[in-house]
Amino acid sequence: MTEPEGDCCGSGGCSSGGGAGHGEGHSGGPRPRVPVLHCADALRAAGARVETVVACSDAEIDQVLSRLDGPAREDGLTWPDARGGTRLVIAVTDDGQLRHVLRRLVRRYAPAPSKRPADLPAGRTVPDLPPIAVLPIDTAAADLAAQLGLPREPAEVAAAVLGDRSRRLDLLRHDGGSVTLDGVLLAGSTEDGQPVQWAGRVEVDDAVLTDGAEPLLAVAVANASGATLLDGLPLLTSADPADGVIDVAVAVPVRHKPLFGTPRLRIEVRRARGRAVSVTPRDTEVPFADDGVSGGLTRKRSWWVEPAAWAVYTR
Repeated sequence: MTEPEGDCCGSGGCSSGGGAGHGEGHSGGPRPRVPVLHCADALRAAGARVETVVACSDAEIDQVLSRLDGPAREDGLTWPDARGGTRLVIAVTDDGQLRHVLRRLVRRYAPAPSKRPADLPAGRTVPDLPPIAVLPIDTAAADLAAQLGLPREPAEVAAAVLGDRSRRLDLLRHDGGSVTLDGVLLAGSTEDGQPVQWAGRVEVDDAVLTDGAEPLLAVAVANASGATLLDGLPLLTSADPADGVIDVAVAVPVRHKPLFGTPRLRIEVRRARGRAVSVTPRDTEVPFADDGVSGGLTRKRSWWVEPAAWAVYTR
């Protein structure tokens, strides 16, 4: 089980059935939080062997993830163990930490394009990633685990990781090297909260939602439903994290001039679904939030869907 604490950057939680990493309070560092301890106690009470890790770096995260490796392969690739002898619980305070662990999983197991084996699932660049259990530190948060209806209390999470049920979900990868679990909202605002117009080209497979010649208020690139609202306006309403496609919407301000009365501004929302999407900003940096992690987009970025690439333990 690995868990974030203080300035620790990666993930949190516990592994059952032969987990890896440091024991509790390693090297005089931070100790696991109360929900992690309760989850670990529930696992031990059920007969599981548990180790806890506070992961403060990519190296510590990778050390834990290495326990999920399968037997050596003839082609030399590092591959996840399909037998699931070691099970991982990740305790997180936000979706960005969960995304960070999944990004490390992808980096560990995605083969180079020149080394993709014949047993790689069709339409994918990564193998089936090992199922994980998610333990939210804040049980009241409106996070991805809540959207997916996953167990949230420590005892319920322990029961799920000890069970035999898991749910496979789509994963978005992009050409910047990271992954997206929930969604990305590209939109800017002034200091007083007013939306800022920008321009950019948005393509979904072969469809062009906007060619960059008109102003935009927002673009939503969604795998689930957490990044689909703009100031209460529903950009997308039916994003499904297990349907094998990306849902995309653009919000375009349109000035409407009625036959009688004064002109007024309305927002036109255009939507599309597909296997890949690209967004190319024009002449400006566009703020975005990707699984809650903020950044700025200055050049073309492409996302594509990896159907059923990752999985979560559920009840």
